[in-house]
Amino acid sequence: MEQLLSVGEVAERAGLAASAVRFYEAQGLIAARRAESGHRRFRRDVLRRLAFVRVAQRVGLSLEEIAEALSGLPEDRAPTKAEWARLSRGWRARLDERIALLEGLRDGLSSCIGCGCLSLRTCALSNPGDWAATLGPGPRYLLGDASGPAPAGTERKKRTGRG
Repeated sequence: MEQLLSVGEVAERAGLAASAVRFYEAQGLIAARRAESGHRRFRRDVLRRLAFVRVAQRVGLSLEEIAEALSGLPEDRAPTKAEWARLSRGWRARLDERIALLEGLRDGLSSCIGCGCLSLRTCALSNPGDWAATLGPGPRYLLGDASGPAPAGTERKKRTGRG
């Protein structure tokens, strides 16, 4: 017979508050069974799902993205290694994009953003005439978009988010 865990046991094992476990259940990220008493009972494999949810959140993925990924896993049993691998393959491009964005931000913070170069002619974030607004909202150059027309006597390069 399968050992089921209470909300408190899951919370303790996962390092969460019981209210967080109930929240994740309400969001459809994990599922519980009801005991005859009406109390929630969870299979042990819910701990892996919660670990996945917490790590995915820490790297900046939304609950909607996480729920979408988990929806491809079976709810009535523990996912197999192959099923977890399929989920991982599906996220590879998205995670690579996040890694590149984080690396660009890290490098930009240490070089370009606060560099004090005092030269708008060579500054990678220079935006004469607010040309970047034509590329869309947000920090376009830090997101990797190419800059607009270069100031006279200079040459612009493709923005990589790095310096």
